[in-house]
Amino acid sequence: MPDVRGRVRRPAIIAGVLLLFLVLGLPACAGRPAGAEPAPGAAEPGAAEPAPGASGVAPPPEPAYRGESIPAYDVVLTIGTDGVLYVRETITYDFDQAGEHGIVRHVPFRRGDRLYEVRGVSSSSSTGAPARVRTTRFLHDVQISVGDRHREVRGRQAYVIEYEVRRAFTPRADHDDLLWDAIGTSWDVPIGNAAVRVQAPVPLRHATCRAGAPGATTRCLRDRDGPYAIDFVQNALAPHEGMRIRVRLPKHAIAVPPPRYVPPRWTGHWTGTAVLALALAAVPLLARRPAPRRGTGAALAAAGALLVVADAGDDVAANGPWAFSLGDRCLAGLALMIVGAGIMCVRWTRSARYAADGRPGGLQLVGRDVN
Repeated sequence: MPDVRGRVRRPAIIAGVLLLFLVLGLPACAGRPAGAEPAPGAAEPGAAEPAPGASGVAPPPEPAYRGESIPAYDVVLTIGTDGVLYVRETITYDFDQAGEHGIVRHVPFRRGDRLYEVRGVSSSSSTGAPARVRTTRFLHDVQISVGDRHREVRGRQAYVIEYEVRRAFTPRADHDDLLWDAIGTSWDVPIGNAAVRVQAPVPLRHATCRAGAPGATTRCLRDRDGPYAIDFVQNALAPHEGMRIRVRLPKHAIAVPPPRYVPPRWTGHWTGTAVLALALAAVPLLARRPAPRRGTGAALAAAGALLVVADAGDDVAANGPWAFSLGDRCLAGLALMIVGAGIMCVRWTRSARYAADGRPGGLQLVGRDVN
């Protein structure tokens, strides 16, 4: 009986890797209509150590943690009359005894089909830690790296990160909304005490805070500091828990530019999805069939790549390398690439096996004496 397991293993591995790449490349959900509000809890980390007198709420006792943690995280969200959200984050990070090169803050520039503009990023450190800032746009976040690649820090360090977020407000018929996760859900360490201060040029009559994992309903401790500022405090946040702030402002209280939207990541219909599924299912069957001609796999993979580029190229050219979306043409292109890669792997596997056995590659007549 022929060894089918050896023939199938490599194509199956290649197909699995391609499928994993496809899943990781579609982080945000598709199918939400344009103009819809980003999903609750979908913003990224911010941090801060409460400054004396900055909040009217006395922080609760600091929880004791072992290992890396964020003892204090203080955020100031200032709403400008120009519709810009000005953010100042003070992060006290305890590196414990493990040496690290700094911290990485993730701020969203895309949630679903909604785009934000993150600008004017700067950083500093009151404890003398390296505070060089580098920004990288990856998938749906702006990654703000603060520190020095060539120098490690230990113990407690304090960092201050400042930036602006434009197009963060959503205009409604009779008011304007701000929904923002001031802490974010990307931190892998617990947060002892977190404080978020919201400041506005008009009286804040409708401002709420929910703490915890995305979708949580835990109310934050709240204190009003005059009509134009509100402080929210929450302690003992577990890793990947945040503080989601919602503010409702009267119409025309500030200038609100219209939000920007792009097509969702996945815009394919059932036809494109079915073609992609069939391609994945066909890869293991390639090992049971005679191998196609030598250039067939490469030609299919090249044709698939052209389809992907043609479908996602418009979005990338207009809004940057991570603003792509996958439609039916792109899904068909991925299917061709998967089948082409499977064919090339099958031919490579058979050639390697024939070489190991000392036989020439190609069509073999097995089980019949032709002489």
